[in-house]
Amino acid sequence: MSTITTEELAATTLLRFATAGSVDDGKSTLVGRLLHDSKSVLTDQLEAVERASANRGQEAPDLALLTDGLRAEREQGITIDVAYRYFATPRRRFILADTPGHVQYTRNMVTGASTAELTVILVDARNGVVEQTRRHAAIAALLRVPHVVLAVNKMDLVDYREPVFARIAEEFTAYATELGVPEVTAIPISALVGDNVVEPSAHMDWYGGPTVLEHLETVPVSHDLAHCHARLPVQYVIRPQSAEHPDYRGYAGQIAAGTFRVGDPVTVLPSGRTTTVTGIDLLGEPVEAAWTPQSVTLLLADDIDISRGDLLVPSKDAPATTQDVEATVCHVADQPLTVGHRVLLKHGTRTVKAIVKDIPSRLTLDDLSLHPHPGTLNANDIGRVKIRTAEPLPADSYADSRRTGSFILIDPSDGTTLTAGMVGESFAAPEPVKDAAEDDRWDF
Repeated sequence: MSTITTEELAATTLLRFATAGSVDDGKSTLVGRLLHDSKSVLTDQLEAVERASANRGQEAPDLALLTDGLRAEREQGITIDVAYRYFATPRRRFILADTPGHVQYTRNMVTGASTAELTVILVDARNGVVEQTRRHAAIAALLRVPHVVLAVNKMDLVDYREPVFARIAEEFTAYATELGVPEVTAIPISALVGDNVVEPSAHMDWYGGPTVLEHLETVPVSHDLAHCHARLPVQYVIRPQSAEHPDYRGYAGQIAAGTFRVGDPVTVLPSGRTTTVTGIDLLGEPVEAAWTPQSVTLLLADDIDISRGDLLVPSKDAPATTQDVEATVCHVADQPLTVGHRVLLKHGTRTVKAIVKDIPSRLTLDDLSLHPHPGTLNANDIGRVKIRTAEPLPADSYADSRRTGSFILIDPSDGTTLTAGMVGESFAAPEPVKDAAEDDRWDF
């Protein structure tokens, strides 16, 4: 029997990471350099970039064009949408999300970082830590991204001076630590010329740490969702009612966390009914166990009422259901979120009516102070909210499960996503507040 080498085992691991930073800090150039220098760019792609760069009067290829795919992005020289890219090295596979730097596109950074295990935050060495840097660090902390890389870019424009890098790294690390970021790795780079991106820099012999790619290849990847409490949001009830399977009734969905096994006692939430797993179908074949993020169909011992939006959980690890949700949120819509706002709350596959009962505080990014009782959250604001739902929700704490501890608020009139929320997350305990008045029709 053949054995798997350490290199082959490492190559099977997948790292999801996102880039973030202010406008013109060089995110797209960094990603382009990473793809180019790691030999992950096809010849025809590189030729297209060279032609486009020549048409713009540039002597060298503009590697940012490898990720800025929209015409508006190329014309303006900025990133607007999240650009997802897949690449691989002999040591690891990667999915990266190149997110925009403009304040009005912070919502895209939330999207890109929501599934990331590492975030690369770029800083222009000439400008240092700015408000958008702090905002991205706060979002990474809120989303509990376990690893943060501070890439101090454009070191070539400050003559590769170590004191410039040291000052920025110290300021950012202190700020991120106060936010609760568990790990910060600072790397001085020049994405334009390739210093410390894939190859070590010859201009910064004072730096003895890893390059960006070396760190990405070696940072520990913890797929700990398989060891969390098992959760299956029901997406679809399968009843073929065919002659071959006259009594088949299965409950399909993607396992959000943990592992399910045949014979497990499970509880259906929010109803609280209990039953037992009698079978698990994976890709049309019966299996004894399945785990996140597999999409499966569970067969149950009892014929009970289960529909889309219900949550299947182990009976011994069932979360409490509640109609009162308190969370930290990032408001992503141009329309403000206000006390008394009627919304739809989407949690997993379940969507319920809800009302914003209170906004206890808004985070001030400059000094991490809390502005009490602002009454309103505007676009890109981070704050605490108290929400009352029309029906009970089985929500985990975000600290326990990023998948089942998160939700979004939706405008019921047009379906616009308003806010991304993390149940129970908090920078500091807000002061007690009185409930806000609400319309009787939404008095839950």
